[in-house]
Amino acid sequence: MKGEGDYNCFSDEDLLSLLGQGDELAFTIIYQRYHKLLYVVAYKYLKNDCSAKDSVQQIFYRLWESRSVLIISMNLRNYLYTMLKNHLLNEIRNNYTAMEKNYELAQEKVEYEDDLLDNIEKKEIEEQLYRAINDLPEQKKQVCLYKLRSNLSNLEIANKMGISVPTVKTHYAQAIKMLREHFNKLLFMLYSFWLS
Repeated sequence: MKGEGDYNCFSDEDLLSLLGQGDELAFTIIYQRYHKLLYVVAYKYLKNDCSAKDSVQQIFYRLWESRSVLIISMNLRNYLYTMLKNHLLNEIRNNYTAMEKNYELAQEKVEYEDDLLDNIEKKEIEEQLYRAINDLPEQKKQVCLYKLRSNLSNLEIANKMGISVPTVKTHYAQAIKMLREHFNKLLFMLYSFWLS
């Protein structure tokens, strides 16, 4: 029986697969992984804590309700972001008739934010990734660098480092968890910066 700690190591693709089978813990981990980032974006446009929280809840409610028929052709973060973007645009259109002139501006900002996120991923994430990897404990760092720079298999890494394949897998899973936490914090800080 897997616990929450095991699920934290799963990729978004693994979690989506489990979610499609109705796995509630997979849904919980997806929520924990992305709800803060979505809240910051929602708050930026709605300028209201309750409305922003409600919007995020709506996105996760729709994700859960459609779990058995989900077909996602992009990564999970972008999928949730797109769902939220469409929801926010509908909210602005439907609930703020006095702000109709601001709708186009809000849409432009959302599109600009899409481009900004892409630029961050392309230009800064690689640099941040290597910095974060360098901060890992030595063996986890070596495993990551062998995978990233040399594209070595677990067996090849085990032979180079003189450790077992299960140890390589454990180091890699723990490293991925640490790196994911690092990047979640980084993205949250970036969103917070854009709000100021």
